[in-house]
Amino acid sequence: MGQQEKVATSLAGAVSEEISASLAPVDAELERRYPGDPGTRQPVHTVYVPGDAFAADTIRSWGDQALAALDEHAPDVASFAAVLGLSDELAEPVYSRVRAKLEREPIEDLRVDFEDGYGPRPDAEEDRAAARAARLIAEAYANGTAAPYMGIRMKCMEAPVRDRGIRTLDVFLTGLTESGGLPEGLVLTLPKVTYPEQVTAFARLLDAFEKVHGLDAGRLGFEIQIETSQSILATDGTATVARMIQAAEGRATGLHYGTFDYSACLGVSAAYQASDHPAADHAKAVMQVAAAGTGVRVSDGSTNVLPVGPTAKVHDAWRLHYGLTRRALARAYYQGWDMHPGHIPTRYAAVFAFYREGFEQAAARLARYANRAGGDVMDEPATAKALSGYLLRGLDCGALDIAEVARLARLTRADLEGFAAPRRGDLTASAK
Repeated sequence: MGQQEKVATSLAGAVSEEISASLAPVDAELERRYPGDPGTRQPVHTVYVPGDAFAADTIRSWGDQALAALDEHAPDVASFAAVLGLSDELAEPVYSRVRAKLEREPIEDLRVDFEDGYGPRPDAEEDRAAARAARLIAEAYANGTAAPYMGIRMKCMEAPVRDRGIRTLDVFLTGLTESGGLPEGLVLTLPKVTYPEQVTAFARLLDAFEKVHGLDAGRLGFEIQIETSQSILATDGTATVARMIQAAEGRATGLHYGTFDYSACLGVSAAYQASDHPAADHAKAVMQVAAAGTGVRVSDGSTNVLPVGPTAKVHDAWRLHYGLTRRALARAYYQGWDMHPGHIPTRYAAVFAFYREGFEQAAARLARYANRAGGDVMDEPATAKALSGYLLRGLDCGALDIAEVARLARLTRADLEGFAAPRRGDLTASAK
């Protein structure tokens, strides 16, 4: 046996107790403001459908239109791979999974739009459309045809449209409540936010609805849409978006970048309004840092270049959309907007290629980390968290199968979830 090491200390236990007591408020603040990712599924996209166009068959219709676009403009693996530049290894699994996804679950998140996509209407007409949206969404969840996430985007909290937005929200939520209750996948989007006080007001509005209907406090969350310069930088030079997350009082679930409103707000010419413009990159980077650790997720915007017309034009639009989506994924923006059924094939192609091209290496690295085995990369707990999160996202969207991940990582889904969401103290301690 080796020599027994003598362990000596100099500080009394009271010192540690005093330090802990002094940091107790900070500990509580960390837990409250930075709870970490909620661990739930994040959709890879959001589809916006105007309130007057939303119908019982909208989701299936979008899937069918996307499949028809594939049949017309890329009817087989080789043609689709040639358009997007997919490698031989990726071409078949990506193409087959895209078609299967369009048949099984063409839309992951659908927002019935009562804002820009709907515009000003007579009050009675918007009332009927909001009530109809509630009925159709309730029926979709009841009969199993709903997207995993569904909800509405109402008008903003600015004075000219505030009362209309509040009434539309009330009509919609009341209709859902009376049609069997609020579905788990319900999502609300608040657009054109410029001041944190507007977020606070919206949170209070939701609180009032919960109290009227006896719902649990905090049951209703919402996304904040970042579409103005004031939502990124306040007049005092602080990051407004960080203050908005705080102003939501725990109800904020997402930050969604509005490509065209934000670009126009900064004076970017229409021809250059795109999600890869430097102004867009700056805004999303600020959003990303503000949201990190809070449990609030960031979503990229959209492209307005539609894949319609002759095949050559469709292919150009597909390549643009595919490239923008891959660019966003590399920057950790795992969600974006899609404006047309023709965007759906390239959304899923980009997402599936992103996860499939890296999952074998990610699974092998995570397996080595889990088994404390050696390798050419020395990973830390934070990296294990990122690796497992990557695999879980791939599983959730259908890019990966649990069997192939388990074969390589030798881990169950429960194992992956454990690595993806360690408690703060566990992560810090395991790094020592």
